Amino acid sequence: MSGHHTLSVLVENKAGVLARVAQLFSRRGYNIYSLAVAPTDDDRFSRITIVVDVESSPLEQITKQLFKLINVVKISELAPDQAVERELMLLTVTASPDARSQVIELVQVFNGTIVDVGHDQLTVMLAGQPVKLDDFEDLMRAYGIVELQRTGRVALPRLERQAPRLRSVKGKAG
Repeated sequence: MSGHHTLSVLVENKAGVLARVAQLFSRRGYNIYSLAVAPTDDDRFSRITIVVDVESSPLEQITKQLFKLINVVKISELAPDQAVERELMLLTVTASPDARSQVIELVQVFNGTIVDVGHDQLTVMLAGQPVKLDDFEDLMRAYGIVELQRTGRVALPRLERQAPRLRSVKGKAG
């Protein structure tokens, strides 16, 4: 998906914060591609991960407007190459007895899990990079998708890859 930016917004965990953030985007006509919210390790704060279509408005304008909201503590922009992004999908697919083994094989190839089994349907859970979920969804269309739910992406910054340099300490000659 080109033309998108992922914003990680740390907010005070108070009633109405998510509604105010969503209202800001709605009022300004910003197109939200996905939005996920959950508490952090500190229960005073929640993290809202917002994937925004930057074609609809410049990112700088979006962050300025967000900072005006009183409960916003910190905003980080996560470029796709500087972030670890994941998403969860639940998908119910038609799996007649003759096609069931093919569907199960594809689930295994994509490291998914079958979480419910019916007479002629399977419900699958798949987590991974959004593009992986897109690919799996495309393959499942041929079998017949009954229902589909995706969480929207969550993201954190990539970790530093280089070890810190150690300074050499020269000992005093004794």
